[in-house]
Amino acid sequence: MRGRVVAAHGRQYIVETADGQRLPCFPRGKKSEVACGDDVEITQSSPDQGVIDAILPRRHLLYRSNEIRQKLIAANVDQLVVVVACEPAFSDDLVTRALIAAESQEIEVLIVLNKCDLAERLPAARRQTGVFAGLGYRVLELCARDHAEDLRPQLQGRTSVLVGQSGMGKSTLVNALIPEAGAATREISQALDSGKHTTTHATLYHLDADSHLIDSPGLQEFGLGHLERGEIEYAFREFRPYLGHCRFRDCRHDREPDCALRPAVDAGKIEKTRFASYRRLVGLGAAT
Repeated sequence: MRGRVVAAHGRQYIVETADGQRLPCFPRGKKSEVACGDDVEITQSSPDQGVIDAILPRRHLLYRSNEIRQKLIAANVDQLVVVVACEPAFSDDLVTRALIAAESQEIEVLIVLNKCDLAERLPAARRQTGVFAGLGYRVLELCARDHAEDLRPQLQGRTSVLVGQSGMGKSTLVNALIPEAGAATREISQALDSGKHTTTHATLYHLDADSHLIDSPGLQEFGLGHLERGEIEYAFREFRPYLGHCRFRDCRHDREPDCALRPAVDAGKIEKTRFASYRRLVGLGAAT
């Protein structure tokens, strides 16, 4: 049988088959490379359990990694929805890292600024998101408690994945858009015998026949150890006009003569905060 992974928790998965059946499944072997959103081939090993035999070819794979391991976030998604909020404060660096991961996979990006009813916090949050809006990233401002429906048109016809730091309001958004999400999560937790809440595993919900939303655990870090320096450079979309114009082909944009990127930073064509993020990502430290 074929199906789609609609929940992932450790090495346990829920696979939804074409007829709507949801079957707890385990991968073969000790190592699992299955992600929520994967299309898979399974064998039903008992009336209430199956085995994942193969992962079908993916369109995209969003994941994070460090020196030790990689953490799969979602597969076959068309859009990354980064949820930030006016309160608590959010990390520009984490947002940047998420955008780089999406750019490296050619996944569309939408930034949602939540809790915009906090008027005293809104100007500072807007300044932060304004940097990304200036690069052409879409930014949607809303209050999940009252206006979550403003997000629905942006999700239409896509498979989207929500990511963000804990406390940004992802669960509030999901519950407002999909009132049955809580019940679905409880069913999944019972099937996996995990007793866990939504924030502990990635879960795919159906908005309609053509629109799907994956809620992922809250992030406190977003490692990009799987990307080479050249891939990170290219993922900074404002760098692209200058790449290939440095004197040296392997220019690190540090102290090399005739670097094309650093004059653009000095001239204000590239935000200094973004350039500083790039330097941290490639291990260059503070600019000199």
